Amino acid sequence: MTAQQTTALLAGLAVLVILARVLGALARRLGQPAVIGEVLAGIALGPTLFHGAVSDALFPDDIRPLLSALAAVGIAVFMFIIGLEWDATLIRGIGSLAATVSFSSILLPFGLGAALALYLLDEHAAADRTAFMLFMGIAMSITAFPVLARILTDRGMSRSPLGVVALACASIDDVLAWSLLAAVVAISGSAGPEEWRILLAVPYLLGMFFVVRPLLRRFADRRTGLRLTPSVLAAVLAGLLLSAAATEWLGLHYIFGAFLFGVILPRSGTAQLREDVHDRLGQMSGTLLLPVFFLVAGLKVDLSGLDASGLGDLGLILAVAIGGKFAGAFAAARLNRMPVRESTALATLMNTRGLTELIVLNVGLQLGILGQDLYSLMVVMAVVTTAMAGPLLNWVLGRPDRTDGPGSPAPRATEAAPAPGRGTGPAV
Repeated sequence: MTAQQTTALLAGLAVLVILARVLGALARRLGQPAVIGEVLAGIALGPTLFHGAVSDALFPDDIRPLLSALAAVGIAVFMFIIGLEWDATLIRGIGSLAATVSFSSILLPFGLGAALALYLLDEHAAADRTAFMLFMGIAMSITAFPVLARILTDRGMSRSPLGVVALACASIDDVLAWSLLAAVVAISGSAGPEEWRILLAVPYLLGMFFVVRPLLRRFADRRTGLRLTPSVLAAVLAGLLLSAAATEWLGLHYIFGAFLFGVILPRSGTAQLREDVHDRLGQMSGTLLLPVFFLVAGLKVDLSGLDASGLGDLGLILAVAIGGKFAGAFAAARLNRMPVRESTALATLMNTRGLTELIVLNVGLQLGILGQDLYSLMVVMAVVTTAMAGPLLNWVLGRPDRTDGPGSPAPRATEAAPAPGRGTGPAV
């Protein structure tokens, strides 16, 4: 790097961090998740406003590959933390209800999204029609577990019956959605001429669960009160990066490897370690690396040329995304005899998409499944469906009292509320 490039990169990052922080704080003051303000910060620096003059001045073309590299690291860390938060014990005792709501809230929007893809093909041609239809179905089916957990914690609902059900449904949604996305990535042939490598994904998965996981479990059992020392931090970082690199080499996306490494880390006896991971990795990722990702995502969003046809497509996308997810979750909840009010609130929560949706959309853009115009419309959908959750919940349930009950202490990571409630950066 030249001195000029280094200066431009460091100065631009400083502006980005401050802008993301300010808009994120403003979003919270307006009762919205911080991710709304941070995404808008990325879009504001992109070509939508002033034809990209701001982004061209702050981030010249020769440093944008460096931004993409930082964004990739940030997303790998974020996905690792999401995997670390996933806890199968959430569905204990409510497995039938959670599974029914999760499957219904994925299958209906998935089917509607695939049908919408057939209509969108006329204006948004795709090289692989099957991959495009499957991808649109997945994009409509996403629920953002971290932002949902943060909303519940901010409202004091993390240990309420409704909150526990919502967290369980979102956790199942996460696993199903990432599995479906992995299948689409494999179908798209992203590995190029080395497609045979995808066959190694199954032995890799088995090795992670039945070889690496027991070894990590044995290591944790031998050390009581395991803390995040520099050596342990180095091992965690190396593990998640190597796992991410492995799935990228296999022809899957690196996000799956990072997520998988978080899933296989031991849960029992490592509460302090996981809290330290959130505090250290989470804050660095949320303060610096994720805003870089929002910028990289925002640089690809261009709404300056949005016309009547584009608005019509956006209306259809919003109708399918919101209606499909809401109807699927609401119908399943009612079939399980959940009261109408709680069913409505649960369906509203399942519609939150947040950063998880942006990650999925960027995968689609990188693979050439989405074009820039459709990508821009889908980003708007992600912002709208996340922003509407808070006001709708206030309308359905009333304003939050921020307590789970009289004298209830703050939720711990080992209880029903997972780590996003701590307020660290990746809870978006």
